[in-house]
Amino acid sequence: MTFEEVLIQKPAERAQCAGAALEEVLVSAKDNESLTVGVYECAKVMNLDPDSVSFCVLATDEQFEWDIALQIHFTLIQSFCFDNDISIVRVSDMQRLADIVGDKTEQLEDAHCVLITNPADGSWEDPALEKLHLFCEESRHLNDWVPEISLPER
Repeated sequence: MTFEEVLIQKPAERAQCAGAALEEVLVSAKDNESLTVGVYECAKVMNLDPDSVSFCVLATDEQFEWDIALQIHFTLIQSFCFDNDISIVRVSDMQRLADIVGDKTEQLEDAHCVLITNPADGSWEDPALEKLHLFCEESRHLNDWVPEISLPER
């Protein structure tokens, strides 16, 4: 999908397409061991190797909406992503995100931040990730710096 094709899509189509692409990328990154999950774990990766980070997903739900510490972390992560040209989106269903990136045997307690990283050898590439980068670029042109995506229901 080209940038021009993204621009002519209706907003609802864009969001739906981006949600499906995000789920596809997360599953693929999980299979390729290119995910970092958790606010503190993500902060460590961003601090140690910011060039390895390709995409950032922030998630919250009503339970954590008024958590001041989490909102401060989100602000710092967003700032870091902007400074390092890392595409970033928000999702409002943390449990759905945890279901996608988590292991079936253990319950994820902190899926507030998920990073998609590039392996050192550059062996993993996903066309859906390119769609997400285009979605984020187009959103920035519309002054939506951290667009919200809805993950598809299961």
